[in-house]
Amino acid sequence: MPTGPDGSLIPLRLTDGADSERADAARNRRLLLAAAKDLIDNHGASAVTMDAVAREAGVGKGTVFRRFGSRTGLMLALLDHSETEIQRDYLSGPPPLGPGAPPLQRLLAYGRARLKMTNDHLDVLIEAGGADGDFMTHPVWAASNRHVQILLQQLGFGDRVDVVAIAVHAPLNAGAVKHLRDVIGLDLETIITEWEKMVQTLAAGVDAT
Repeated sequence: MPTGPDGSLIPLRLTDGADSERADAARNRRLLLAAAKDLIDNHGASAVTMDAVAREAGVGKGTVFRRFGSRTGLMLALLDHSETEIQRDYLSGPPPLGPGAPPLQRLLAYGRARLKMTNDHLDVLIEAGGADGDFMTHPVWAASNRHVQILLQQLGFGDRVDVVAIAVHAPLNAGAVKHLRDVIGLDLETIITEWEKMVQTLAAGVDAT
């Protein structure tokens, strides 16, 4: 997992991104991704079609196809964009998600943000192997898990937080969210509330010792 000169975590990317794009191409990419995100926020992931994104962004459908190739390509690009944003927010953004808030507040804020992102991109995450048995070896999961471990250590769980970090982190995974949502029948807000209760109970136990 990459670290900076001071040992701090640095963001990971899922794909190559748009660093070498022309300015106009990069601007179009941001416009289309923003349109896709608005559709997800307002109507759910099923509303994200190439036609719908084109209408939302005010461009021709051909522009969307040329930029992303397919709906899957678009969703993967949106997933990469969202992952970059959440990493930036928890590494250097404003509190409570970013530095400056107490560790419990930061952990709760991170769980809420990660669960929302997982729910928004659930189909793509499942297709990309997010529910496979080896998902914990993925660099993005490793970086996320390390962030959770650091916050748990700050909460007083000690240096060996491997097991408790997985207990806290696993419900944020695509496979867990899919099971809780589609099999158990919980909505996102209930999943978030129950996860927060678990974390707060664990933290209270540490405070009581």
